[in-house]
Amino acid sequence: MATIKITRKHTLSHKKARDVAEKIAKDLRKRFELEYEWEGEEVEFERPGVTGRLLVAKDRFDLDVSLGWLLTPLKPAFEKEIHLQFDKLIGKPSS
Repeated sequence: MATIKITRKHTLSHKKARDVAEKIAKDLRKRFELEYEWEGEEVEFERPGVTGRLLVAKDRFDLDVSLGWLLTPLKPAFEKEIHLQFDKLIGKPSS
């Protein structure tokens, strides 16, 4: 089983950060048929072969995803797409 762990800092208001998390969750549902629900400040999502959570913190997003063995070969593609979505919604990370 493969895992993806991504932390992205942000300077968004709490409401805007939650809006970004909602957009990401809706995109995941549309493209990968993932079901999601909010639990406090986390979006939890799953489908056969994938489980994860996206924490909306004051100054960062913490994403943890577990991929089943059938999806493990796709890990690099998933990571790339996740980074592209964050770049699009909150901007590229500063160096």
